Amino acid sequence: MIGAAVWRGPEAAVLTVGAVLVALLAFGIFVAFTGLDPFAVYKVLYLGAFGSRFSIETTLTLAAPIMLTALCVVIPARAGLLIIGGEGALVLGGLGSVLAGVALNGAPASLATPLILLAGAAAGAIWIAIPAALRQFRGVNETISTLLFNYIAIALLNHLVSGPIRDYGQPLKPTSWPIPSAFMIGTIPGLSVHWGLVYGVAACLVAFVVLRQTTFGFALSILGGNLRAAQMAGLPVAALALTAAALGGAAAGLAGAVEVVAVHGAASISLVVGYGYAGILVAFVARQNPLAVVLAALLVGGISASGGLLQRRFGMPDAASTVLEGCIFLAVLGSNSLYGRLRFLQSRSAEVK
Repeated sequence: MIGAAVWRGPEAAVLTVGAVLVALLAFGIFVAFTGLDPFAVYKVLYLGAFGSRFSIETTLTLAAPIMLTALCVVIPARAGLLIIGGEGALVLGGLGSVLAGVALNGAPASLATPLILLAGAAAGAIWIAIPAALRQFRGVNETISTLLFNYIAIALLNHLVSGPIRDYGQPLKPTSWPIPSAFMIGTIPGLSVHWGLVYGVAACLVAFVVLRQTTFGFALSILGGNLRAAQMAGLPVAALALTAAALGGAAAGLAGAVEVVAVHGAASISLVVGYGYAGILVAFVARQNPLAVVLAALLVGGISASGGLLQRRFGMPDAASTVLEGCIFLAVLGSNSLYGRLRFLQSRSAEVK
C-alpha cells in the first residue's frame, strides 16, 4: 500500500506537468498559425499572471472562487459522482446570500456576515443535492442533470433580478437589492485580495483531511471505487452520496456568497463569469486531489488574468486564454491513458516496497 501511494503521487505529478507542457505546445502552434511569435505570447502569459504585484493579486483574486467551485467536483467524485453544476451552485449561493443579507439588515456585522456566508453555502448544498437525489432514487444521470441545472440557475437569477428582487436604483443592468455595506468583507492585510482566498485555501485543506484521514472519507472512497462492495459492507450508500454532493455544492455556494459580500454587494449577471466551469478544469488538472486544487486554481486563475494583456499586446481576442484552458483540459484527459505505464516510477515504487 505504501509503495502504491508513493508511486501514484509522482505519477500524477509527472502526467499533469507533461499534459500542461503538451497543451502549451499545442497553443503555441495555434498562435504561430495566426502569425504571432509563440515565445512572445508565452512571455506575456507569464507577465499577465505572475509578472508584477498587480498581476499576482489579480491571479489570486480569480483563483479564490475557482478553488471552491473545484471542490464541487472533487468531493462528489470521491463518491463516484461526476458533478459539473458548480456554476449553478455559485449563482444560487449568491442569491441566497443576498436574501439573507437583506433579511439581516440591522443585525451586527460580526453575526450577519457569517450567517450570510452560511446561507450561500446552504443554498449551493441544496441545489447540488437535488440532482444527486435524482441519481440515487430515480437513476437520472448526475452529469447531465447538473449541467442543465446550471442553465436553470442562471434563468432563475435573471428572473429574480429583473423583477421580484430588482434594485430599480441601478438602471444600467438588472441588479438585486444590495446587502448592507457593513456586511461586506475587506481585503487581506497587505494585499488587494479579498478574504475569499483564505476561505478557498482553508476549504481545500479541510477537504483533504476529511477525505484522506477520516472514516467518512474512507467510506466515500469505497463507494466511489466499488458500489457493490459498499453495499455488501453495509454502508449507507444514498446518504453518503447525498452528503458528498451537498458538501461540494456548499463549497460552490460559498464561492457565490463570497463574490457578493467581497466584490459585488448584490446579485446580478456579473456572477455568471464561468468560475464554475473553470472549477471543472481545475478539478481534473488536480486529479481530484484537494491540495493540488490550490496550485491548479492558481494556474487557471493566472491564465484567465493574462487574457486582457494578450488582447492589448497582440490584438488577440480575450477568449484566447480560454483556448489554452481547453488545450490543457484535453491534454489532461488524454494523459489518463498513460496511468500505470511510466516504468521508471513503477521501479521506484518497487524500491520503496
